[in-house]
Amino acid sequence: MSKAAQRMVAQQLLPNGVTDERVLEAMSTIPREEFLTGAARRYAYEDSALSIECGQTISQPLVVALLTQALMPQPGEIALAIGTGSGDQASVLSRLCQRVVTLEREPALAEHASETLARLGFDNVEVAVADGSLGWPASAPYDMILVACATPDVPSALVDELAPAGRLIIPLGRAEDEHQDLRLYQREGGELVSRSLFPVRFVPLRTG
Repeated sequence: MSKAAQRMVAQQLLPNGVTDERVLEAMSTIPREEFLTGAARRYAYEDSALSIECGQTISQPLVVALLTQALMPQPGEIALAIGTGSGDQASVLSRLCQRVVTLEREPALAEHASETLARLGFDNVEVAVADGSLGWPASAPYDMILVACATPDVPSALVDELAPAGRLIIPLGRAEDEHQDLRLYQREGGELVSRSLFPVRFVPLRTG
């Protein structure tokens, strides 16, 4: 674990409710700087979101950790991650479950993320160029779905692809809103129940 990663865990994650040992292990050992380019690499472990190509962002470490912890990933499970971006969030999930499918609308981002993940040995991650609002039926159902972009409503395709007892995390709201409501949905006895987690600010889910 690098000194920067140690500081991130001690100063950002532990004081703010990240207690899952598996999540902490993944966050502390994955080289987050490898998912960034140029001058941004030196800020990889800072408590802030960072800009990447195509007008997108990489979430701050605390948000990545809290989203992952809330999903409760388990060995043997399959995850769908909408909004690949740099590939950082997919890399964390891949350490905690059997397989990750991640969708990115921008071909350049998808290609770069795929190359980075392969170079770092994350061989249980599949990156596809696709409209995230339509999901990815080929590998459904999913034990967990993480949407890293904001939308006013939950896309019905994602609900349809959720396994029994599956979990879905999604930021609800419009991109221009000051805050969006991050919500956790879970199938319980045939019903879909939800609760609010915390306010967030994500880029919009782009369809088409």
